[in-house]
This record gives sequence, structure tokens and C-alpha cells, in this order.
Amino acid sequence: MKIRFYFLFCFFTFLFLFYPGESDLFKIFAYNRSLFEKNNIVNKPVFVPKLINKYYPDITAEGVYVVDKKSFTPIFERNPHLKFYPASTTKIITSLVSYDVYKLNQIVQIKKIPEEGQMMGLVLGEKITVEYLIYGTLIQSGNDAAFSLAYNFGLKKFVNLMNEKVRKLKMKDTKFVDPVGYDSPNQYTSPFDLALVARELLNNQYLSKIVSIKDITISDVDYKYFHNLSNINKLIGEISGIGGVKTGYTENAKENLISFYKESDDKEFIIVVLKSEDRFNDTLKVVDWIKSNIEFIKVE
Repeated sequence: MKIRFYFLFCFFTFLFLFYPGESDLFKIFAYNRSLFEKNNIVNKPVFVPKLINKYYPDITAEGVYVVDKKSFTPIFERNPHLKFYPASTTKIITSLVSYDVYKLNQIVQIKKIPEEGQMMGLVLGEKITVEYLIYGTLIQSGNDAAFSLAYNFGLKKFVNLMNEKVRKLKMKDTKFVDPVGYDSPNQYTSPFDLALVARELLNNQYLSKIVSIKDITISDVDYKYFHNLSNINKLIGEISGIGGVKTGYTENAKENLISFYKESDDKEFIIVVLKSEDRFNDTLKVVDWIKSNIEFIKVE
């Protein structure tokens, strides 16, 4: 009797499991055969940059890191891990953290305005969206915009998140103590680290569009206050292929500039120049050097 019971149990179990009628298992296989087919994996060729002639542009910047965005292969470096004052390049991290912790349409009321540095012209009591504060932070490089994003979240907590982001991106030569980049012995970064964070921003489709905007007018939520924002990077709109990323200047940092240069869809570069005497001219020299002295070779 027991043998018969086990036989019938096994028979009907297998019948329900493998009967091809309208069982769920049958439907999954019948209507999604591609899931069970072997895909032919096509390995796309990898191209990396190479110097045609071994020379480098004569520029004033004490810190330099020029890298192919896709492969992150460096083509020109000077003191890549030396620590420099970041100045307003800090606002890249400020914007990335704000993008993480806020909704873009969230409204912030301006309750405090810093006393020094570049401003976008916020007014005490003004109500403005996080989106437009990020615009003011990246385009106009407004200290009032960057601090407002941090104040609204809690300044100490916000700076802690900035340094968490630093660790996540493996920026080993970087530390921040405020969201705008005031000169401080405890606030520093390196050319290599800024290339890392620039790549992170450029991989964010929303933020990467903002840093390429030359001029824009924005307003508070009540349309009482209007702010005309102009990108501090004067190369944008003037030099073909330049699309951001961020400027920076203080007396001790001197002139900093992180640029995104696109020669073609397959040739994109991040250019970092720190402690420069003329950041725009230095960057132009690097762009001309890339055009004349960099080729891409296939890696087998």
C-alpha cells in the first residue's frame, strides 16, 4: 500500500511540474526563450590614448592631471597626489551630496548668507528650489547657494556626508571642512582626486548638463527675486568642445580649473589645473596639445 501511495505521489508531482499545458513553468520558457538562449558576447575593442611625440605643454599650473575620461588613462600629470587648496572646486562634492540627499523640487528658505566670496544674490527669507540652488552653486559658484544647501540639511552633517562621498570615490588626498572651499590647512585635495570627482559629476546626466550652461536666469518660487547666473568658466561657449566643469580661486589656492573637453564621441578628456597663474590660458594650451599630440591605439 505504501509503495502504491509513493508511486502515485511521485507520478502526479512530476505531472504537475512538467506537464507542458498552461503551467507557469511552461509559459516562462515558451514566451521568454531568449532568457534560456546563449548570448553571443561581442568584446568591443578598447582604445587608449598615446603620445605621438614625448613633449608636454608649457603651463604655469603647479598641479596638473589630464586623463582620458573613458579609460581613465592619464596623458599629462604634474604633482598628481600633492595636496592643494581646492577653493570652489569643492562645490562639485557639494552638488553631488545635494543631489543625493534632496529632491530637486524641494523648497529651501534662505535663513543665513555667508559674508565673503562669490555670490548668486540670494535674499534672506527667499524661498527657492534645491534645483536652482544647485544651478547657483555650479554655474555662478555662489557661496550663498552652496551654504544654503548645507545649512538646510545641517552644516556639520552635510560636511560629514561630503567626506563620506570622498571616501566612497577613493579620493585619498582630499578632506573638506566646509561646502565652498575656504582656505584652511584642514581642507585640501589633489589633481588626481579632482579628476575622480569630475568624472563622477560628468557621469550624472543631470549635473553634467548644468556645468555646461553659459548663462541662465532663475527665480524664487514666488517670482519675486530673479537671479542672472553667468558661468565663471569663460571658455564655455567660446572654445569648441569645452563643457564645464568647475572653477576655483582664493588667494592661497590661486587659479583652479577643472574642464571637460570633448574632441569627438570617442575622445573625451578631463583636464585639471591647480594653482595656476592663468588657468584659462593653461587649459587652452593643454587642449591644443591634445589636438596635435594625442592619438588613440587599440588594446588587444
